[in-house]
Amino acid sequence: MTTEPKGNEVRYLTPPPIEVKKKKYCRFRKYNIKYVDYKNPDFLKHFINEQGKLLPVRITGNSSKYQRKVAQAVKRARHLALLPFVGDLLK
Repeated sequence: MTTEPKGNEVRYLTPPPIEVKKKKYCRFRKYNIKYVDYKNPDFLKHFINEQGKLLPVRITGNSSKYQRKVAQAVKRARHLALLPFVGDLLK
């Protein structure tokens, strides 16, 4: 028997990288943010996608309490024309 690798066998010099997903966290609770300011559109842009839709909790990691506050702040900012309703080239 020989110990040489066969043609269909794959050998790695280093082990293949395994992606470890980070645990999602509520950034409002972590940084102790009590109030979501609707007058700060740069901060609110982190919670909407390129089309102008709100990102869901499973992507942002917000708690439901702060997700509701973010949704209300985005709606108020849209009403005052600080954020667009439809974001064609938002980001």
